Amino acid sequence: MPIVTIQVTPAGVSAAQKAALIEGATELLVRVLDKDPALTFVLVEEIEPDNWGVAGQTVTSLQRPQAGAGGTR
Repeated sequence: MPIVTIQVTPAGVSAAQKAALIEGATELLVRVLDKDPALTFVLVEEIEPDNWGVAGQTVTSLQRPQAGAGGTR
């Protein structure tokens, strides 16, 4: 019984896109591992940008416009 977890930020991810991720991950496990789709579980977790980071900063702080920054990220 495979369990797949897909983590995304909630911004810009629609219910239809989540459904497509679940369908696609299930199809991949059926095709590659010959798993029964009725026993294949796919979880889509929404991770808020405050709850993860890189280079010692939260993603929220990295997404904020920097004062005096001469361009976009």
